Amino acid sequence: MKQILLLLGIQIALVISIQAQDARFAQFYNSPMQVNPAMAGVTPSSARVALNYRDLYYSLLGNKPFRTIAVSYDQRFRAVNRDHFAISGSFLRDQAGLPDYYKLQGNVGGSYLKQINGGRYASSEQYLVAGAQFGFAQQTLNWSELTFSAQFDGNGVFFDPNAPTGEPFSGLASNVYLDFNAGILWYAVFDDNKSVYLGGAMHHLNEPSATFTGDESVRVFRRYNINAGGEWPLGEVVSIMPAALFMSQGPMLSTTVGSNFRYTNNKWDELALRLGLWTHFNNRTQKGIGMDAIILSAIFEMEKWNLGFSYDITSSRLSASNYYRGAFEMSLVLLRPEKDKKRLVCPKF
Repeated sequence: MKQILLLLGIQIALVISIQAQDARFAQFYNSPMQVNPAMAGVTPSSARVALNYRDLYYSLLGNKPFRTIAVSYDQRFRAVNRDHFAISGSFLRDQAGLPDYYKLQGNVGGSYLKQINGGRYASSEQYLVAGAQFGFAQQTLNWSELTFSAQFDGNGVFFDPNAPTGEPFSGLASNVYLDFNAGILWYAVFDDNKSVYLGGAMHHLNEPSATFTGDESVRVFRRYNINAGGEWPLGEVVSIMPAALFMSQGPMLSTTVGSNFRYTNNKWDELALRLGLWTHFNNRTQKGIGMDAIILSAIFEMEKWNLGFSYDITSSRLSASNYYRGAFEMSLVLLRPEKDKKRLVCPKF
């Protein structure tokens, strides 16, 4: 009975938050197009493909966990002087639990990278980047997997799945809606392993209508992102790479903060390893804003690809039910090395 109540609670929470919260990745620094449209082209390579996979609460929900898959591509081109521009495309598929809720979204976009400081005698290379995306999205939901109070008897004990729900559902899919995102990013690079960056983005600028019932007043909340980070050397072969992502969407707040420690062999055919410790906070805990996960990460770097793994250890009261087993995440970033001698200088993410 306790497990049934827990699953029903997860279902109810899901239905409440369907329109409220976008998917997130613990390795947000490896999912650039999901964080900020101005990240397009901000890479030492001329082109980049990012693949992300996240599996949440498999220990509770079995073969219907919270599962998110994303893929993105961005490519940079020379504009005038030391300026650049970039194009991007991304696709996201988000599955959320027992009711077979899916969100499918595709975006295309671009950015412009304006040099604001640099040159032979400058102490740093600095760029200001502006980017935008537009695309289409749709949400689907299997209503037959949901349960409602009208399907229980008068005492609320016995459940009849064939009983009418009493709810005015008009379809299994929402309308297809148009979506707009925009962002800016500033960064400064002082040396090969010394940099800092700060960005902000607004997603769902038009607050599109996404309704299952035909009620046009049901809107996707605008999402505000702030991402920041950098790199600082701790020696010749070791550096620290702190970063943070703050997200606000409707009533939801989400913050991931922490750091990777990077070790490099410091050779022309560079190999590097990052090990990280991160924490995630949100405002859906019993005491308001609180920490709900501790994240361990490892990333392997080569010239043409980065492979990352991370695991969320549940630290909220839910750990009593899932035995601290939260989310597994994997990322793969494929890079096409820049051949231009005047290649763009940018931070590591």
